[in-house]
Amino acid sequence: MRISEIQIRDPFVVPEGGRYYLFGSTDRDIWKGPGTGFDGYVSAFDGSLTDFEGPFPAFRPPEDFWSETNFWAPEVHRYQGGWYMFATFKPKKGSRGTAILKSKGGILGPYAPWSWAAPGVSGPVTPGEWDCLDGTFFTERGIPYLVFCHEWQQVGDGEICALPLSGDLRRAAGAPVLLFHASEAPWSHALAGRAPGSYVTDGPFMYPTQKGGLLMLWSSFDARGKYCIGVARSEDGALTGPWVQEQEPLYRGDGGHGMLFPSIEGTLYLALHTPNQTPFERALFVPVREAPDTGGKGSPKTLVLAG
Repeated sequence: MRISEIQIRDPFVVPEGGRYYLFGSTDRDIWKGPGTGFDGYVSAFDGSLTDFEGPFPAFRPPEDFWSETNFWAPEVHRYQGGWYMFATFKPKKGSRGTAILKSKGGILGPYAPWSWAAPGVSGPVTPGEWDCLDGTFFTERGIPYLVFCHEWQQVGDGEICALPLSGDLRRAAGAPVLLFHASEAPWSHALAGRAPGSYVTDGPFMYPTQKGGLLMLWSSFDARGKYCIGVARSEDGALTGPWVQEQEPLYRGDGGHGMLFPSIEGTLYLALHTPNQTPFERALFVPVREAPDTGGKGSPKTLVLAG
């Protein structure tokens, strides 16, 4: 399949063994339809970002699975010799949250439920009373964390938070810590036609820079009502920040939920979906590069589009 033929939101790319593995929200109707699962794709040729084989069933819910809808934003990470998938689900009862799945085989799975909402009870690791989504994985000083969004639909001004995880990734190992609100970014605007102060946070992704800094990609809507990707920078290079927002989005072409991956040749790519309209979403890969901090105080310039 050509990449232009694959309907996908929230694309996540893992370079492995000379090829690229592509995951994302792949149900035809992720908003209202029943959750089918997550598919994976593999680049058809070494170094190709245009031709893919698949789909391969990376995750299919077991009969007793606790969720039936909103199967969103799977990310795949290697941790302690295994492959883990971090994905959003809406429980049959309770609030939407991020859960962790573990592969029974290689990078393509099959993945099976792993995390616990309570001791011995399969479910999300995010707080049960919170509406959460788009969890991403990050480790700092050997401690695993989930960085996720606390939904604007519950809190108004969307939040991005960090949650420490147990060493086996089965459960939360502490309370979530607020990193920042969506309204802190000058480019992020409140949603039109919603309650005043409704600011979206979507799709965080952590990126340690070559010089030892720490950046975060995340998505929201700008003054035009377009889905965009912004960049935040930790002032001290630590997960807890404080975080400083760039003045303008990195990508503002009605596309979002971005992540970064290195190509086999060493080029840094931004992966995102565009347009932000079902069923027309497609993955887009845009070269980017790190840039010196050319902005003034509170206006770091850290990443630039390179093509």
